[in-house]
Amino acid sequence: MAKSENQKLKLLYIVQFLEKYTDENHYMTTQELIEKLDEVGIKAERKSIYHDISCLMEYGYEIEKKPSKLNGGFYMKKHTFELPELKLLVDEVSASKYITPSKSKELIRKLEALASVHEAKQLQRQVYVANRIKSQNESIFDNVDMIHNAILENRMIQFRYYEYTIEKKIKYRREGKNYIISPWAVTVADENYYLIGYDSQAGIIKHYRIDKMSEMQVLNEKRDGKEMFGQMDIVEYTNKMFGMFAGTEELITIQFPNHLIGVVIDRFGKDIDIRKRDENHFSIRARLLVSNQLYGWLAGMGPDIKILMPQDAHEKYTDYLKTLIGEL
Repeated sequence: MAKSENQKLKLLYIVQFLEKYTDENHYMTTQELIEKLDEVGIKAERKSIYHDISCLMEYGYEIEKKPSKLNGGFYMKKHTFELPELKLLVDEVSASKYITPSKSKELIRKLEALASVHEAKQLQRQVYVANRIKSQNESIFDNVDMIHNAILENRMIQFRYYEYTIEKKIKYRREGKNYIISPWAVTVADENYYLIGYDSQAGIIKHYRIDKMSEMQVLNEKRDGKEMFGQMDIVEYTNKMFGMFAGTEELITIQFPNHLIGVVIDRFGKDIDIRKRDENHFSIRARLLVSNQLYGWLAGMGPDIKILMPQDAHEKYTDYLKTLIGEL
């Protein structure tokens, strides 16, 4: 049989067909593989298909054959991602606040391509999750990539930073002037991407919502703040904050009822200093950035929570609760 120009691609096409059309519940017969190869201009015989499958298995592909009496055929036993893993990734992409609706659809289509066409239908059903407020900034992925490149190249970045007005329009901070920051890390907190960087003019570490940045550029200037950043722990930095709002750092002791132990560990981790106070309560001792966001988080869990120390934080939390009552 005369070989076509595509004959050298035969093994690659067989792998492609098995990955796309087969799984543990769907098979391709030898004849179906021959027909699919013919569609791309490759002639094949039954004997050569068996030989090709054997070569692929020897190379490492997990291909299995179901006996023909069971209406079987060949199927790819192991894909790059298992279906439960793809479902998890699709759910995360769908629910993520910092991924825009259009980018979510694009990423999900790419994830579907990693499954067989039969399993991809199950992924499509996974798209319909609870209605989420998602980012509208289409450039967020470009921004994140640019920040990482700037970090690798040890260079500063500049960008404009915006917020929304009550008319739902974009308003640039600093009257539209550029921010010039030395980027040191990217983190995810409260379902948003943040840049952690050094502000040379202010002489301090600051953080910025990446989806609120626009017109970003990588500058030629080398980064500042290496010594200060080297002294900080990013995980500790983000854990101290609530809603990524800044505040005054204090060593604070807070009392909780026992039934909230899971909430506390979820928020602070198992390394937090936890002490039993009585049969119904425990306390934590940690350095936190004290702000109204912290007070709001505590108030949202009910009345049986107290700030024990320092006294100043206790009084401010009490005043905060009185203000809430007064507003009601």
